[in-house]
Amino acid sequence: MNLEEVARRAKVSTATVSRVLNNASLVKSTTRTRVMRAVEQLKYQPNLHARSLAGVKSRSIGVIVSNIENPFFLDIYKAVEAGAHAEGYEVIMANTDYRSEQLLTSIRLMIGRRVAGLAAIVSEMDADVIAELNEHQIPVVFYDVGAPLQNVTNIRVNYRRGMKKLIDYLYSLGHRRIGFVGHHATLGPIHERANVVLESVARYPDLVVKTGADVDSLEGGRRATRALLSADSGLTAIVCVNDLMAVGAMREIRERGLRIPEDISVTGFDNVKLSQFCYPALTTVHIPRNQIGQNICDVLILNTNTILEQEILIDPELVLRDSTGPTLRR
Repeated sequence: MNLEEVARRAKVSTATVSRVLNNASLVKSTTRTRVMRAVEQLKYQPNLHARSLAGVKSRSIGVIVSNIENPFFLDIYKAVEAGAHAEGYEVIMANTDYRSEQLLTSIRLMIGRRVAGLAAIVSEMDADVIAELNEHQIPVVFYDVGAPLQNVTNIRVNYRRGMKKLIDYLYSLGHRRIGFVGHHATLGPIHERANVVLESVARYPDLVVKTGADVDSLEGGRRATRALLSADSGLTAIVCVNDLMAVGAMREIRERGLRIPEDISVTGFDNVKLSQFCYPALTTVHIPRNQIGQNICDVLILNTNTILEQEILIDPELVLRDSTGPTLRR
């Protein structure tokens, strides 16, 4: 299988196929779709090493993330990079923007580079991609998707416990009307956090929950909060799926002339450094990114020859700061 066959199937030039595989922006969406369909049908995986290196694993590992603009993913990457460099490995990074087709392309490119191992810190994983990775017998670490397999380790965060701690805390402060700000609601790890908030109504019958969603960004958090507050001005707390969107939510709240936390409390999730430096400092849930990065290095580099199916469970911790307080609105 080669680039020319993909180009013939998609009825484009080999240069266009190359641009699509390298995620170049100068390709029409219809052309990109046609090329990706041909790649999928032919299961094309470019070997980016010289023929003389065929069969030789490189001293590099791949890291694929959903959104490099979110500090959460960048922190994990930096931790992996530090651990890899200490062992004489390089790290190849790819960003999917939560697009499953780009995830598949990135995986195949990294397999083509014959990486020694691959970490997929993404939410948009599906069963077909997992099955294809398993066929190649490459050591893989998934973050909160799939299940452990022969060559697969899954790092799983107990999001349910972390989000439950947040809701219980807000309820104890007197909050009875809560808005949830999320993104990509159909993706498993994000959907799970939203579900915990919605399920809290069963534990607290006097609790009212409203949900909103936008893209995973500062502006997305701002827009989702704007929609929530426009629909229900009586909300006394905004619970955000992550810290990045929470900072955007805080911007919208302040521009409405509301005080945080006197008029409305705000919480995030992840405890990225930004949460400590925004004003007021953000109540959030701590996810140990350095530990996750070290776990990835331990599996993919230090134990490459003895990979066994395993699951690493991380229990998040509630971090209380100044963005939450007792509700003064009844």
